[in-house]
Amino acid sequence: MKKMVSGSAWGWVLLFLVGLSIRTQAQAPAKRYSLEGQWRGALTVPGGSLPLMITVTELADGNRFAVLDVPMQRVNREPMAVTPRGDTLTFEAERAGCRFVGHRSADGQQLLGVWQQTGYSAPLTLLFVPPATTVAPKTFKFPPPYRVEEVSLPNTADHLRLTGTLTIPAGEGPFPTALLLSDFDTQTRDAVYSDYALAGGLADFLTRRGIAVLRLDDRGAGQSEGDSTTVTTTERLRDAQAALSFLRTRPLIDVAHVGIVGHGEGGNIGLLAAAQPLPPAFVVTLAAAGLSGRELLAEQRPSLLLRSGVADTALLGWARRQEQGREVARRQADKLRAAGSNAAQVETYLEQQRMRQKGEDRKRTDALRKRRRAMLEIVRQTTDNSQAQAIVANMIQQDNPNMPLAEVHNAAVRLTSPWYRQYLNFDPQAALSGVRAPVLLLHGTGDDIADAQGNLDLLAKGLKGNKLVTTQKLEGINHLFQAPTTEWPLINGQPRPVMAPAALEQIQSWIKARTKE
Repeated sequence: MKKMVSGSAWGWVLLFLVGLSIRTQAQAPAKRYSLEGQWRGALTVPGGSLPLMITVTELADGNRFAVLDVPMQRVNREPMAVTPRGDTLTFEAERAGCRFVGHRSADGQQLLGVWQQTGYSAPLTLLFVPPATTVAPKTFKFPPPYRVEEVSLPNTADHLRLTGTLTIPAGEGPFPTALLLSDFDTQTRDAVYSDYALAGGLADFLTRRGIAVLRLDDRGAGQSEGDSTTVTTTERLRDAQAALSFLRTRPLIDVAHVGIVGHGEGGNIGLLAAAQPLPPAFVVTLAAAGLSGRELLAEQRPSLLLRSGVADTALLGWARRQEQGREVARRQADKLRAAGSNAAQVETYLEQQRMRQKGEDRKRTDALRKRRRAMLEIVRQTTDNSQAQAIVANMIQQDNPNMPLAEVHNAAVRLTSPWYRQYLNFDPQAALSGVRAPVLLLHGTGDDIADAQGNLDLLAKGLKGNKLVTTQKLEGINHLFQAPTTEWPLINGQPRPVMAPAALEQIQSWIKARTKE
């Protein structure tokens, strides 16, 4: 009769095989493969078996992150370090005192190895479990490699509650923390613009790299309480201060390094908070305004000012006339060539037409800007909303004769809202002299909503007494801090907008550097 091999002996056999594999792989060139997914198996223990699951996530920096779940022992998302050596992988949960050394099968569907913990080892096979067939692949998401918590916090000054998502890196902490603040116009916590989630993507990137992040539904949006139609910059500042106070009470948060990363108006609110008692430890602004509120709004495109669902017909008419002028110039250039004009003569003619068109464009832009300033000045000086709305609605209709009356009314109401009335008198320079915290001012050269050079220069001038200010322009990046379209990844065959990698890296490296000072 053949003698049965004991569980302990099997462990030694497999350990020998794993060791042999490690030596063999050390001589082979390293190769990269994906482990992302869920790996499940049942560990043999005295009296039965213990189902467990390891979930692996591939990180953007080329590393891997894993978490261990053992439901019967109430082990939930215990972080595991992943160390690859060829096709042999070591998963180790240091706090739980256990490790798994496994060899990846040729088809990539199994990990065969040994489970080890103090005083015990046993063979274990983990099988890759793909998403259920009833779940579309594009909607299946692996858990992120960090803690995710839905939070609710009080703004006691205004007697309301704000809700959001707090993401905390894996590990013991404490961690530097960023509060994300959105641009003007009410946003939910991810700050979604079409299919681009500015705050959601930024939060994921920072948390994966060791920075905790809190992002909130703005007052009156998502699950946060309050009235979004009456909110002003002052009230948004109080919301930010309430969020900072909340973060300072949380475990795993480094109280000495709780700061603000604000987009647009959110960046200006961060600077306002930094000039108040209990300021943030740092401020990062993304396309914040240096111009006064009145000047910034006057510079913006009419369609942005009105936020109408209908295109700005005056602007479209102008664009059509520009294209018609270019077409006339092209036809005339063809006639000149046919008549025997040389290349230099044709190019001289085209350059003259371009200069003429540029001059007309400048006149048109100046006229539109003057018209917007007049409209905003009427709002600023006319305190009676009904009277102001009647005048503004008439001006909008004159500029956009094809706009439906309901849209005209909505635009007039928007321009006389409490936020607009206060922002028309907002001076971002007023509080800058009181900012002592480190500040990173970022702006994209492709920003057509808030000019990079002009706004950065004004902010830097106001902060000149602060020696901890860093200013940087990012080439080609727009107001939403998106990468140029040529750099967008393909998702399901379609280009998907993403936050510019240069901006992401600059933000996280700058914050990390502040935690070491």
